[in-house]
Amino acid sequence: MKIVIIEDEQLTAKDLAESIVNADAGAQIIATLSSVKEAIAYFKENTEPDLIFSDIQLGDGLSFKIFDTIGTHIPVIFCTAFDEYALNAFKVAGIDYILKPFTVKTISAAISKYRSLQNRFAKTVSSYEDFGRTIEGLKKQKQNTILVFYKDKILPVKMEDIAMFYLQNEIAHLLTFNKQQYFINENLEDLEKISSPEFYRVNRQYLVNKKAIKDISKYFGRKLLVNLNIPFNEKITVSKEKSNHFLTWLSGN
Repeated sequence: MKIVIIEDEQLTAKDLAESIVNADAGAQIIATLSSVKEAIAYFKENTEPDLIFSDIQLGDGLSFKIFDTIGTHIPVIFCTAFDEYALNAFKVAGIDYILKPFTVKTISAAISKYRSLQNRFAKTVSSYEDFGRTIEGLKKQKQNTILVFYKDKILPVKMEDIAMFYLQNEIAHLLTFNKQQYFINENLEDLEKISSPEFYRVNRQYLVNKKAIKDISKYFGRKLLVNLNIPFNEKITVSKEKSNHFLTWLSGN
């Protein structure tokens, strides 16, 4: 198992490398990178590792910029002193989020999660290097399910069971008819493309299943207020410019 470490504190990087090797005898640290710039340059010129351990706050920016540049197909275990980046971490290929100070035990648990995912997909993926690409491809196919990450599992959620997709703090979530909520590594533009005609993008924040709509009422400024048949705290409105098109869709014409 080839591993790259991205960490700007030299002593921490050394401790992390030792912890990884102690946790998994098959681990091979092939590079230790200390900045966003260095990491981007490295991945452009070198063979991809099986797994990345990465800090988030680096001297020249957040490590998310690295994964935005190189893509999100390499699984990443984030190891950081800050907990406020957890949701953003799972928007890229994050499979675990470890808070510092780490221990051999917490590193071992994260590697075990990686191994579990590796084994689960071994029958369909020739090497775990392709695991992230496979997940991204499956999620973007026009199919009847959406793949979501929940704890150490990847769950398929049937499109027909989804009441709506929505943005919260700029992160996409889905809400099922049985009131389950998951965050997903997609944006609403892509979800709109792969969802069935039963879903409608009522505004920038919401993509709603027709079956989830209880009724429509008038709202301020000639807008429409969408009332759902499941509990949801936020008001969902349709602009006056979009109202006719929305009502036409809702009527099935």
